[in-house]
Amino acid sequence: MEDYGFLSIVPPLLTIFVALYSKNVLIALIVGIFSGSLIIADFNPFYAMLDAIENQVLDEFTSGTQSQVLITMMVIGGFVKLLEVSGGAKAFARKMLDVVSTRARAQLLAWLSGLAIFFTDSGNSLIIGPLYRSVFDEFRLCREKLAYILDTTSSPISILIPFIGWGAYIMSLIEKSYAEIGLTENAFSVLVSVIPYQFYAFLALLTVPIVIFTGKDYGPMKRIQQDYVDARKWIARGRDETDTDVAASTPVAMFVYPLGVMLGLVSALIAWHATHDGITGPHIRSTLIISYLAASLTCMEMMRRHHGRGYTEMIGDFVKGAEGLVYVSIVLVLAWSLSAVTSDIHTADYLASLITGTVAPSYFPMLVFVMGALISLSTGSSYGTFAILMAIAVPVGFQLEASMTLTIAAVLSGGLFGDHCSPISDTTVLASVGADCPHLNHVTTQGAYAGLTGAVTVFAYWLAGTWETPLVLLIAIVVLFLAMNGAMRLYGSPTVPDDYSSMKPATVSENS
Repeated sequence: MEDYGFLSIVPPLLTIFVALYSKNVLIALIVGIFSGSLIIADFNPFYAMLDAIENQVLDEFTSGTQSQVLITMMVIGGFVKLLEVSGGAKAFARKMLDVVSTRARAQLLAWLSGLAIFFTDSGNSLIIGPLYRSVFDEFRLCREKLAYILDTTSSPISILIPFIGWGAYIMSLIEKSYAEIGLTENAFSVLVSVIPYQFYAFLALLTVPIVIFTGKDYGPMKRIQQDYVDARKWIARGRDETDTDVAASTPVAMFVYPLGVMLGLVSALIAWHATHDGITGPHIRSTLIISYLAASLTCMEMMRRHHGRGYTEMIGDFVKGAEGLVYVSIVLVLAWSLSAVTSDIHTADYLASLITGTVAPSYFPMLVFVMGALISLSTGSSYGTFAILMAIAVPVGFQLEASMTLTIAAVLSGGLFGDHCSPISDTTVLASVGADCPHLNHVTTQGAYAGLTGAVTVFAYWLAGTWETPLVLLIAIVVLFLAMNGAMRLYGSPTVPDDYSSMKPATVSENS
């Protein structure tokens, strides 16, 4: 085995540096792959180019497992697009507005609607945001609060669902990283075991109801909410009528039935495989493909009956949805290629030799969380952060004998936290668009709440490193509750001042 020494860490370091500098994950991954191939080819540019294309990118692209993942991602993208154009998802969210009667309930329903639209992180804000703008206006709640709720129920809920696009993507990274270090555990089983340790996702989701029930705000959200009420902007805000015609004529069943078909088939097929020859990677991917195709056909048939649309047109919509995942697919292929390069030059072995004796295995997950947060914050991409860090952290953690479960969870939580706070994240931008509020306002108001949640997450990974048990999540929730309530007591003020509290909000019409 050739010893590349310090050169073995140049590709991942260069990848991280370029990602931080350029804010472009694709460029960073390409630079990392080519730099690794240069080292392998003894710095001959021609042979390095051949190695990068033939032995890295094309090998990974044509791998049976990788091709299955790409097809799965495309099918999921097509289904999400059909739900969007059918109006079913909007009809479902709109139905929930019938029970709005208080400010707290309005915010909670926006939160619950975000949890319900778990199958798409990017579409979440655009589906729900326009429905709740008028409701928040009438209850004198600033749009920045809506943006915060939208953003906090997009990626954090999606990352906890193993059978959607996020799950398929993460499982592919786990499968590849485990293969590089000689582990043969099932990627689906690993992902399920990681869920209780994805501390940031759970804590972020729970921060919203904690904030709502305190009835207060602090930091930039406090200032903007006070300015909003004082200026009585809620009076001037109009309703958003985008796509109301389609949503009004679409039954909730357009959402419930296709989603029910998908969930039913996923459960049935996984149960069947579990009781026969076991759950394998190909079984999971075939289950997802079959389930989402069946759900797509269900959605198409309902659209034909209710909207009179033709199958040719609807198949075109399905294809457009699949095309929307081309970028993610490219990131995947390049991420796999970078992982192969770091394996060829033994990056993990060298890093482990440096860290061994200086970093205790119990502290490694906490360190990985912080690294992931910094990378994702700077690049605005949780997907890209997962790709870069999974290929590095898993092999190094294995060498250090750190917990693989905690290491993978820390990669996911770190990437999620940084993405949640990043001003250049697509989900952050879409939350501003969905709520129709100034983007910088959304970033600053959300940052105060997400920052406190992130600090509690660091504590959780420190505790889990010495005491690995799902009970750590319960402890972290208690700490979060105390910390958030303490911050509200010290720095917060009522969301709506007392002189406005007695005023009843305007009646919410059916189109709100």
